[in-house]
Amino acid sequence: MKIKSAEFVVSNQSVEKCPKTNLPEYAFIGRSNVGKSSLINMLTSRKSLAKTSGRPGKTQLINHFLINKNWHLVDLPGYGYARVSKSNKKVFQKFITAYFAEREQLVSAFVLVDIRHKPQPIDLNFMAWLGKTGIPFSIIFTKADKLKPKAIDNYVSDYKDVLLETWEDMPNYFITSSSKHIGKDELLDYIQVINDELKFQN
Repeated sequence: MKIKSAEFVVSNQSVEKCPKTNLPEYAFIGRSNVGKSSLINMLTSRKSLAKTSGRPGKTQLINHFLINKNWHLVDLPGYGYARVSKSNKKVFQKFITAYFAEREQLVSAFVLVDIRHKPQPIDLNFMAWLGKTGIPFSIIFTKADKLKPKAIDNYVSDYKDVLLETWEDMPNYFITSSSKHIGKDELLDYIQVINDELKFQN
């Protein structure tokens, strides 16, 4: 897939205020320091479509971006380690949960994980929650440029070992680097295949 257009649509804290369209949506979520905004900007070839910040937890709203006029990329608030109050975190959790539970346009979630770290409970618990609620998702390993290929393989194997203790199969996953544009084509082509299948079904 080639992204020819990417435009901001709306930010809000309410599922009811999300775009009133039938366009498929792909939600990106992860810990607040995982490099989500940089990945979104890399995928869309826009330097500042998603706001990047040196301060984790900058994204605090449901952000919709219209891609190629035919699907929405949804940037969700990061979870964990954000420098926000406990009350704000409860608000985030509430509308994130509502988004996943109520947004019928959602086709798939992408859970971003920093590949430099061993499997973290906060990420594993969120994936388990998605599985229990029946929400399709893929894992996006970020910051792959920080490691050598052998180390990347080892960290992915660690995830496989942990996940296969409770999952029948390893979830679909992608290896990415925003700075080196690693994984961009694979990820966009994956979304394109799903969009094509949806068109065929309709």
